[in-house]
Amino acid sequence: MPHPPSLRRAPVQQRSAERLTRILDACARLLDEGGYEGLSTRAVATRADVPIGSVYRFFSNKRDMVDALAQRNLERYAERVAARLADLAAGDWRAAMDAVLDEYLAMKRTAPGFSLVDFGTQIPVGDPAADPNHRVADTLTDLLAPHLHRTPDAALRRTFLVAVESADTLVRLAFRLDPAGDEGIIGETRELLRAYLARVLDEG
Repeated sequence: MPHPPSLRRAPVQQRSAERLTRILDACARLLDEGGYEGLSTRAVATRADVPIGSVYRFFSNKRDMVDALAQRNLERYAERVAARLADLAAGDWRAAMDAVLDEYLAMKRTAPGFSLVDFGTQIPVGDPAADPNHRVADTLTDLLAPHLHRTPDAALRRTFLVAVESADTLVRLAFRLDPAGDEGIIGETRELLRAYLARVLDEG
């Protein structure tokens, strides 16, 4: 996976990579505890047990650090979805869509910092022109197109972007109604996605 553009310097040695992991892990936990406004580079350095200079070696400010966390979340999400796809019958888009939604919900419920940051959609991180949902849709298109025997063209990317935007809005509603995710809303989200995607993915 490419390193996020918010990273000032990519780690070269294993020790540096492990330090970066500790920094991002600490960032995620502190986001859960105090939110974005309560986050600081010094607090992250203390929690990660690294010198403050190590944080600034990788990041200019906390906004870049959170953007890197969002990018790591997307990479881990893609890995989880890919692992699920490997166990599914090729061409079964309904099972693939269930895996996509299930893995997102699992991260929403368990991954530190994810409820606030997810893929960079809930606080103003990174380039405001770089819409995180476009990154998610592109990632899913590249993952799912081979599995579904589809060409990853502009039309398929648009289809997945609409699906991602719709699911994002409804999942936010589900977690506003219930901290664990309202199962009724999640069920409706699943049905909406299947009805929409059937029009495109059942063709041919």
